[in-house]
Amino acid sequence: MSRYKEFDQYEELLKGRLSKKRFTHTMNVAEACYDLAERFGGDKKRCYLAGMLHDIMKEELPERQKQMTAESGFQPDSAEIDTPALRHAVAGAAYVRDQLGIDDEEILAGIRFHTIGCAKMTLLEKIVYLGDMISAERSYKDVDRFRKICHSDLDRAMAVALAYNIMEVCRKCGYIPHYTFEAYNYYLKYNKDKEIL
Repeated sequence: MSRYKEFDQYEELLKGRLSKKRFTHTMNVAEACYDLAERFGGDKKRCYLAGMLHDIMKEELPERQKQMTAESGFQPDSAEIDTPALRHAVAGAAYVRDQLGIDDEEILAGIRFHTIGCAKMTLLEKIVYLGDMISAERSYKDVDRFRKICHSDLDRAMAVALAYNIMEVCRKCGYIPHYTFEAYNYYLKYNKDKEIL
């Protein structure tokens, strides 16, 4: 059950749209977002909702994701339209706005940028980006160390996370949206120790 009774409808929707594994991840991200919001003075309810809905289009048909991303009005980078692992975020924000009637710009941006980041992210946007990386089921190398960074300094965590994600995409010879480079350059000043995962 979700933390908020009024979000039970979204939980049921997610159960019908996502695999069990993806649903578990989604609810774990919602919890991670709630915890980070509580720690850093964010709006717990809004952060929880954004985390809960962040992957709502993750398992949608690729053609539908691509169409929704291209028609979203969110000015996606061409890499977001053409890269399956990225376009679900833009499509998700469009779905949440158009199908669920949620017009909270910050929640929509949190969903829209949860895969790529952007410069000057709001507290909620950072929380969704980082919550996705530290959710309870995550087990990549150094995740526990990264959770500690997230619990101490969100801006430093953004710098470390962006560097990690850029290196991972480069290892796979993938496309990196310009928003990600802008975010990396913006948050780099917060990583004074040059820490990497």
